[in-house]
Amino acid sequence: MSSVGPVVRKGSTKDAIIESKDQRWHVRNRITLVFGSNDIEDLETYIYKPNGVEFKTVKFHQAKSKAIEEILDNSIDEYYRGHVTEIHTVLSPDKKTVKISDNGIGFPIDKVPQVYTEFRTGSKFKDEETDEKGFLFRTLGQNGLGAAATCLTSDVFIATVKHYNSKKEQTYEFLNGALKTNKTKPKPFKGASGVSVTLQLSKEVYKDNVINEDLLRKRIIDLAYNNPGLTFFFNGERYQFKKGLLELAQRIDSESAQLLGEEIYIYETQNAKGKTVKGKIDFHLSICLDKRSDDREKFISFVNSTPTFDGGFHHDRVKRIFINTVKDKIERATKKEKITVIDNDVLTGISFVMGITMPNPRFESQTKRKLVRDLNLEKGIENFMNDNIEKFLRKNKEYLELVVERAKSRHRFQELKDASLKGKKAKKQRVEKLLDANERRDRHLCTLFICEGDSAIGGLRSARNKLYQGGIALKGKPMNVMQASINDVINNQEFLDIMASIGLTIGQKADSNELRYSKIVFLADSDVDGGHINTLLVNFFFTFWPELFEQGAIQFAKAPLFEVITDKETLFIESDDQLEKLKKSNVKIREIQRNKGLGEMSPEAFKHTLSREEFCKITVDDIGSAKQTLDICFGKDTNLRKELLLDNESSSSIKKGTSDSIVSKSKKLKVEKKITKKAKLKK
Repeated sequence: MSSVGPVVRKGSTKDAIIESKDQRWHVRNRITLVFGSNDIEDLETYIYKPNGVEFKTVKFHQAKSKAIEEILDNSIDEYYRGHVTEIHTVLSPDKKTVKISDNGIGFPIDKVPQVYTEFRTGSKFKDEETDEKGFLFRTLGQNGLGAAATCLTSDVFIATVKHYNSKKEQTYEFLNGALKTNKTKPKPFKGASGVSVTLQLSKEVYKDNVINEDLLRKRIIDLAYNNPGLTFFFNGERYQFKKGLLELAQRIDSESAQLLGEEIYIYETQNAKGKTVKGKIDFHLSICLDKRSDDREKFISFVNSTPTFDGGFHHDRVKRIFINTVKDKIERATKKEKITVIDNDVLTGISFVMGITMPNPRFESQTKRKLVRDLNLEKGIENFMNDNIEKFLRKNKEYLELVVERAKSRHRFQELKDASLKGKKAKKQRVEKLLDANERRDRHLCTLFICEGDSAIGGLRSARNKLYQGGIALKGKPMNVMQASINDVINNQEFLDIMASIGLTIGQKADSNELRYSKIVFLADSDVDGGHINTLLVNFFFTFWPELFEQGAIQFAKAPLFEVITDKETLFIESDDQLEKLKKSNVKIREIQRNKGLGEMSPEAFKHTLSREEFCKITVDDIGSAKQTLDICFGKDTNLRKELLLDNESSSSIKKGTSDSIVSKSKKLKVEKKITKKAKLKK
């Protein structure tokens, strides 16, 4: 075994400074680790109006919102344990001070400093703890971080605890992130027990400590819908609902809101000690079927009353079961019409409202915005959907007919009329970003390079054959058109410029005699991102003009990774394997330059890349198989991609090469590893 060799260093070296920071410093300076983004972001959500709901994009401050919610969540956890019937929230007129109170049993007053100033302190660490009936507890808090993090990032944090069992109350005042603490003496209390917290977030930490009143009200109303029977008050407004999330669905669309089902799923599992314990998962799913809407589906979901803005496993599983069941129901009709149904045909105009209450939910992070997979939850969802969806669809036969009509309309290209009109107008306009070929008589001789970034265009400008070679630059990665609407595509300026440069119109077949360029060559960096861009461009062109692949018009150029200067000439090497072979040969190498991207290539390397007589063609053998393969790679269903990537035994259906076709006939429709890795990175 070889030992580690010494390093020859010149001069003196300095040791790294090792520091230890306390909890207060850490949470105030690393707030995003606990509460998420500390910047204002755009969030697509909804706001409650007096007589309905308005879906809109709002300015959302994740960290501030989460800091307040942590205190609300503690009261909800007490409700889950059967101790709370009312939760009161008051926001001051200047929107900086929030007071949250409940009528629970409180907790021992001598534990107040620990609960609100020390991490890893709480009552919910025993994930396998059961109630008197043997069921695992369901809670929001699990890590003992939230309340303490809120206190340590507040300028003022006042907690009054009225402990039911000891009949004593005490108030603690934590100032400047608990740098200073004041407290009253314990004393008996009259009236309701419970916890009351008044706080003002730190302007130093959150940059702006003003609380968004609309979003705080929304959170409280959401909690009221999720917990039927529990009464909430916000600045004197009272919220209590008897039917729960069904009433939220009715508020979204009073005409079409329906209950798909409400169900309790009970399972058994073993804890770490081998003892059998029971778990209980409550499911609720309401659906609004707006048959007149062309909007994409909306999914409002909560897990233990927490809004899962970013979705997760429960979204994906419910939607996939719903889609597959609908497709099965209309399979006979679609075969008769010789049409295929895609996910958007099924989901357009639907709003899902889902609530799950379960033991030990697992989220991607402390912000709890995305739920991860859980085996018991998966079984519960499948049982719930299987028990309820058939009955739901029997009651909604008109909806099934509508799905068939949508698919027929799509196949008749009726949805592409607006896109065709805009495409025709774009062809008449000058494309400013286009570095055009100068040939005017025979445009069939011209090649358009679609480049990754402006730096690549700069290299192409000096190295190209100006008469026959043109170029246009992409800014970042192009859109995944399979998950976008037609309007999204035609409103995308980069795609509009590409179409106008070539002479393409969405909804019209590409006539090779009328195109301004007969070859369309992708020129991207020879790395993962470059490959990703190439696959997204393949997706774009194949979705709207599959005939271009039959014509051999779609190609890609492979740029050299290395420029090797020998004693006689400069060689351009495309891969590490080629370089290793060269090193083992008798060629005398003077210098090796690795090109991280197109922008680093020398003019000679660019000329070498552009001067090839033939580039890699991407051709198609089976249109149907190719469409299905691209749907797997770029569609919404991540489970199909996972299954694809895990299957190493099937034959490839996408290949690269001048003589090989990119899509071949295969019953299982599997994709070559290199391509699927890029698809995985996209998701």
